[in-house]
Amino acid sequence: MELLQQRILSDGKVLPGGILKVDGFLNHQIDPALLYEMAQELKRLYAGEKVTKVLTIEASGIAIAALVGYVFGCPLVFAKKSKSKNISPNVYSVEVESFTHGNTNTVVVSKEYLKKEDRVLIIDDFLATGAALVGLKELVEQAGATLVGAGIAIEKVFQGGGEKLRSQGLRIESLARIASMSDDSLSFC
Repeated sequence: MELLQQRILSDGKVLPGGILKVDGFLNHQIDPALLYEMAQELKRLYAGEKVTKVLTIEASGIAIAALVGYVFGCPLVFAKKSKSKNISPNVYSVEVESFTHGNTNTVVVSKEYLKKEDRVLIIDDFLATGAALVGLKELVEQAGATLVGAGIAIEKVFQGGGEKLRSQGLRIESLARIASMSDDSLSFC
């Protein structure tokens, strides 16, 4: 998606260690107009899939996923990284490793919000190693729901997660695909 690529080039910051900082428009300070355009593109890409739920993981994917849910006219469910007192003990859960944070979290979704009859579209802001996507995919499988695919804002192709998951048959549509990054530059596929 040209609009997102241009925004990455103008406002993104490449940091050492394979980190792309886009918190000025995507996941800390959010540009709703840009996210709405991204959601519209994902709606176009997944038209005809009869999506009934959008699923993401907290926290940085929630904004784009909310707009995707809005354009599809369906609820957004997000996997929580901790089980609080107000969540039913009846949950799906999975361990998910975070590339950005360098830790592992047990993420949960209440069984009340993800059902066998759901057609689920996973949404996330980044795809790097694929760990979050694998975890979300497992939550959908635990529910017995149908996974129609994943919509990703930015895929770091050079980290291999997308290729691995596509080879397993998962449909992944990424709006910006980064072929390579150095400590001060990046190139798109």
